Amino acid sequence: MNSLKVRLNRGLTAILILLFASHWLAADFVIRTVAENQMFTRLEHDGDSLLATLSLADDGQMRFTTDHVGLVYEQLYSGHYFTLQSGTQVLRSRSMGNETLSAPPPSLGGIHRYHALGPQDQPLLVLTRVLNLQNQSLSLTVAEDLTAIGLEIAHIRLAYLALSVAFLLTAIALQAADVRRALRPLADIRDDLQRVGRGQKTRIDANAPQEAQPLVDEINRLLLLVERRLLQSRHAVGNLAHALKTPLSILFRAVTDPALNDHPDLSRRLSEQTSIIHQRIELELKRARLSGTAKPGAGFNPKLELTGLVRILSTMYESKRLSIDLIAPDAFTPYDREDMLELIGNLADNACKWASGRVAIEVEYRQEQISLSVADDGPGCPAEDLEHLTQRGLRLDETQPGHGLGLAIVRDIVAFYDGTITIDRSPTLGGLRVCLRL
Repeated sequence: MNSLKVRLNRGLTAILILLFASHWLAADFVIRTVAENQMFTRLEHDGDSLLATLSLADDGQMRFTTDHVGLVYEQLYSGHYFTLQSGTQVLRSRSMGNETLSAPPPSLGGIHRYHALGPQDQPLLVLTRVLNLQNQSLSLTVAEDLTAIGLEIAHIRLAYLALSVAFLLTAIALQAADVRRALRPLADIRDDLQRVGRGQKTRIDANAPQEAQPLVDEINRLLLLVERRLLQSRHAVGNLAHALKTPLSILFRAVTDPALNDHPDLSRRLSEQTSIIHQRIELELKRARLSGTAKPGAGFNPKLELTGLVRILSTMYESKRLSIDLIAPDAFTPYDREDMLELIGNLADNACKWASGRVAIEVEYRQEQISLSVADDGPGCPAEDLEHLTQRGLRLDETQPGHGLGLAIVRDIVAFYDGTITIDRSPTLGGLRVCLRL
């Protein structure tokens, strides 16, 4: 799933981890450097103390006393070591035993700092100084074991790592919350789009961020364009049907003209075709009348809308004195009002044509699905003919007025909503029953 929130969180988390890792490594380097610098300073002081007790005899031999030397240089392998070298004479601290310290040959008067392995493979920080004492070259090497300070640095490193991880997790959580807050306007836009799809709104009113506002404006423009096109289409159909009624009336009168008495076949064909045109026009007028003036995409309230439909059908079939029973929820449903009125209107009109005295319309809306059934107490339909009822233009009984398009239109609307249609005999009224689920 190409989620913008996931991509932002993933990228920012990677950046935070990189920054915290770099910071931790830098802090670890600084801590170790500071600790070794302090140790090196201590080695310099120890070297100065050793040089203070050193003197050269007339024969050039070194004279050295241990008055100013710490006890750590007297204990074997204590981790503190020194060597003094002048020519071939070498003086070592007792802590070294029989071991030696390897040292690179620094230049005269220079100070060299390096790491080396000492007695018992101890890691050492070594200070080597070369100086001129009474016209003789003298080399002083002082070293200290890094093991203890390495353990302390390791403890500090672990503590700082735990603290860094805690800060990192806190930063990631705060960043995720900030990403959610920053993307909240997009969620508002999505909610508005869902309301538009359910017919609760006709445009997006959410306060969009500057980067998304052009997209919102374009969607609103397209919604307005679709609304206008649908209204124009529906109005055009109604206007066309009304416009054709007058010429059609003239054709009806022309069919009865005595001049056609000598041409009965022609008169009959004209009468048939004029009747078909009249039926189609009546269908479109009925659709326009049922559609009303609601905006395209408006939601459907079964109780409110079907009450008006029942009233219209009762007027249309007043001569039959039908009892039309309606059971429908008084609730908003996210279905197009015009589609639902055309769907149920065709079914109810067909039921009223064939009913003897009763028609039942039941609508149920549950778990975002609408189910409805329309039944009548008419003669019904043989089982072998049920599967043919939805074929466009097919009529099983020519004695009733109609054009055979009603159930075909119902089938098209049901297919558009990915629904199902079932036609059988009503167990209560005995006539035809049509059940739909959208």
